[in-house]
Amino acid sequence: MFVVDSTVEVPEHKAEELINIYIKRSRLVDQAEGFISFQLLQKERKPGELTVHLEWESKSAYLKWARSDQFKKIHELERQYPDQELQGIVPKVSKYAVVAQ
Repeated sequence: MFVVDSTVEVPEHKAEELINIYIKRSRLVDQAEGFISFQLLQKERKPGELTVHLEWESKSAYLKWARSDQFKKIHELERQYPDQELQGIVPKVSKYAVVAQ
C-alpha cells in the first residue's frame, strides 16, 4: 500500500469553507485504478490545518493517477478558487510506503 498526504494551513475562519469544498469534491480520484480511499483530516488542536489522506494499492497506481489528465483537471480547478486566500495555498505533500499493518 502507498499513502499520500497533502497538508495545508488556512486561517481558522477559512477551514469550514475548505472542508465544504472537499465535501463537494469531483470524486474523479475515486475512479482511478488502484485507488483505495480518501479522507480529509482536520488537526484537533489546530483547526486550520487540514490534510488530504489518500490510500493507493501501490506507488505505481498513484504515479499513474498523478500523471493523468483527470489529476491535471482537478488541480487546475484548485488554482481557480474564487477565494484568493485559498487559491494561493501550496500543500506540503508527504508520500509513504506502508511497511507493516
